[in-house]
Order: sequence, then structure tokens, then C-alpha cells
Amino acid sequence: MKPRQTLNLAATLLLGSLLLVTALFLLLFLIRMFSLGGSVLSWEFLTTGPRNAMTQGGILPALVGTLLLTALAMLVALPLGVLTAVWLTNYGRPAWLVRLLRIAINTLAGTPSIIFGLFGMALFVNFLGWEVSLLSGGMTLAILALPVIVNNTEEAIRTVPPEFRDASLALGATTRQTITRVILPTALPNILTGAIISVGRVAGETAPIMFTATTFFAKGLPSGLRDDVMALPYHIYALMTEGTHPAAQVPIAYGTALVLLLMVLVISSVAIFVRYSIRRKRQW
Repeated sequence: MKPRQTLNLAATLLLGSLLLVTALFLLLFLIRMFSLGGSVLSWEFLTTGPRNAMTQGGILPALVGTLLLTALAMLVALPLGVLTAVWLTNYGRPAWLVRLLRIAINTLAGTPSIIFGLFGMALFVNFLGWEVSLLSGGMTLAILALPVIVNNTEEAIRTVPPEFRDASLALGATTRQTITRVILPTALPNILTGAIISVGRVAGETAPIMFTATTFFAKGLPSGLRDDVMALPYHIYALMTEGTHPAAQVPIAYGTALVLLLMVLVISSVAIFVRYSIRRKRQW
């Protein structure tokens, strides 16, 4: 066997081993989560609210609150992030402003989430007077997700072959038409990948919503954007740190964590299916 073939075989075996180890850890993680929280999962657990000092009942208010916070954050962050990436890659002038914006975006991407929570409390809760509410939490999470979406969208746009742009412009299309009809549709599958990552991060964040959106207990579902909400990440935190009946509340906390994990997996699976469908249609 030639040295190059030996090196390729060794690299393949190494990568395969790493993939196997990663899959094994994921399997063990899922087994452990199901063993600790699977006993409380039921239709009643998903469709009722907590009762009896959170030792019985379900997580419906927290589940709905998490979905609303995630949806509001993505409704704000996704179009804003895509438009920002389009401007940076196609219209960015002058150069010093582009460099400044990239530094700001990269700084935001590396900022701890607790800082976003303090910022959201200072701006949305106190300064704008929105108080602890769904609106304050959603806007805070939108800012949290924004740098991830911008960076991923920029990378997605750069993967579009330059020949596509050149051919569109050569046929007489304007820059705007080239972006909306050629570049963005071609980059859409990769843009969805960035959106999936953002959804997972937004849905699982606890620190930003502690100060801006969540409450320890809510009797019902929110009726408007100015209502506070329960959320799955904070519900887990509250049960594990402030619960007074650990024997009953710890299984509920693990069940809540399992529901949060499954929710993110379902959302990611739907987005992956949509991305695959788009790519398949393009091949035809």
C-alpha cells in the first residue's frame, strides 16, 4: 500500500472513530435523559399547568411561553440578520464602516448570554418601560441570535458561485434583482442552517429571559405581548434550585428538559427537511 493510501486510510479510520464516539455520547445522553424524565411524560404533562406547589401537573404554560419567545425572536432576528448580511456582502461602503460593523457583530457573537439579559433589562424593561414581558424577552433573544444569523448568512452568500452573479448582471438584471432572484434563493438552504442553530440557542437560553420575560409561576397562558411568561429553561432552573419538594420536582425538571430537547430536535428536523426539499427541487 502506498504511503498516501495508508495516510488516507488512517485519516478515514480516525474520523470514523470520532464520529462513533460522538454518536455514542449522544446516545448515552438521550438514554440518561429518558431514564430520568421519561416517567413523567404524558399527554396531561404537555397540556396542563403546574399545580400543588409545582409537584403535580404539567408544563403547558412553559411550553407555550418558550414557543412564543422563540417565534418572536426569530421573526425579528431572521429578516434583520439576512438584510444585514446582504448589505455587508453587496453594498457595504465605506470600508471602515464595514470593518466596524464586523467587529461589533463578532463581539456580540462572543458575548456571554447573561450580558444580553442585563442589557435587555436595562433597555427594554426599565428604559422603554415594557417591564418583564414576552415582548422584552423576545427582543432580547432576537439581539442574542442576530450575530449568529448574520455570520451564517454571510458565509451562505459567499458559497454562491460568482458565475451566477456575473451571468445575472450580464443578462441585464439589476443588483437588487440578482440578489433577490439568484443569490438568496441559491443560498437559502445554508441560510436555513444558520436559522436552525439560532433556534436551538434561543429556545434553550435561560440567563437572558430571567431578567426580561419569565416568571416563576403563571396560572394561565399569556394574553398579549406585555404579559410575563413561563419558559422551559427557566422552569428547569426554578425546579432544581428553588423547589421545596425535590422528590416530586426533580423528575418534573428532567421531564421538562426532555421536552425542551425534543422540541428543538423537532424544529431542527422540520428545517432540515425543508432545506433538503429546496435542494432537491433545484436539482430538478
